[in-house]
Amino acid sequence: MMTPCVLNFVNNLSTQWLINGALVLLISVLVTGILIPRILLISYRKNLFDMPDERKIHKGTVPRLGGMAFMPAVVLSIASVLGLNLILQGSSSITPDMFIFGKSTVEICFGLCALMMLYLVGLADDLVGVKYRAKFVVQIFAALLLISSGLSVNSLGGFWGIYELPGWIDVVLTIMVVVLVINAINLIDGIDGLASGLSAIALAFYAWVCFAEGSYIFFAIALAAVGTLIPFFYYNVFGNQNVGKKIFMGDTGALTSGLILVFIALKISNNESPEIFSQCQPLVLAFAPLVLPCLDVLRVFFHRIRRGRSPFEPGRTHIHHKFLALGIKQRYAMLIIILISAAIIALDLLLSPFMSIFFILTTDIVLWTVFNILLSRAIRKRQKLHPEEKPLFD
Repeated sequence: MMTPCVLNFVNNLSTQWLINGALVLLISVLVTGILIPRILLISYRKNLFDMPDERKIHKGTVPRLGGMAFMPAVVLSIASVLGLNLILQGSSSITPDMFIFGKSTVEICFGLCALMMLYLVGLADDLVGVKYRAKFVVQIFAALLLISSGLSVNSLGGFWGIYELPGWIDVVLTIMVVVLVINAINLIDGIDGLASGLSAIALAFYAWVCFAEGSYIFFAIALAAVGTLIPFFYYNVFGNQNVGKKIFMGDTGALTSGLILVFIALKISNNESPEIFSQCQPLVLAFAPLVLPCLDVLRVFFHRIRRGRSPFEPGRTHIHHKFLALGIKQRYAMLIIILISAAIIALDLLLSPFMSIFFILTTDIVLWTVFNILLSRAIRKRQKLHPEEKPLFD
């Protein structure tokens, strides 16, 4: 039983981190809100645009460097708040070392290195283009950095009766998960607000879980990332390209968002479920928010391979393309997909106390497959009724 002194310490720590989280979120929103208009100005002056082509949805020239603001805003917001705590907490009963990183110091340092690598590669891709093989190499190296910090998928939670994994399988599986999540966020970034909306929902959920389990620095990272997405979402969804106010996140934003998501997901999967989620399995808490983009990218890859095409070639086969092919407007398609992702999270959390990881994942796959089959049938029916329309799905 916890003594009153310990309870008071915990309550003070939680309260201070709630304040810290609010400050991190606010600073991140302000920094991103200041940076994006400057990025837009530079993009128009230097003609740095995402040019439309036959596979892209947008028409006209739109800057795609919105993701440039993400990492600076995350680092600046967290570093400034932690620095402020070091100054103000010097005379407190809570020592700076306990207040900041603790055992997560190595994880944060290596995670920051991985984030910087993907930020630079994404920036290079948005400016001059980078071949997908080179991006894969950097993603694998980023995964190895996370593994070196001690974060990995070290248990399958009873999937096929498997719990703890041997070291080399642990490494291979973690690399696959990291690469999958990063590319899933990158490839689902096909319509306004979709990648940022899905990421924001996942990060908000992760912030809740991390705060509940006492992983306060990861709680702050999640909120900082949410803070970068709020101004971007406004410019991306509601911005008017005719007056130079619209922007895309580009590979810079998608790769860094994907890395932050999988970084926090690995941390949650390595911890015990907090009391508020005591009935839920850690792997469900960690990866339920990522199910939709990951299942979508895997479906697209298998679909292209089955047709004898490269899984890495561009096309119109993602879930958002299906909604557009049904005549649904971009904004409504984005909202529907985000709501579906939220429903999957809720379903997995409800099933977690009663079903194994295997049956939860099987349920997700079956429901996702049936849903996509129904969508494809509806698209074929619409195409027969409106043969004059240009196909938006292949």
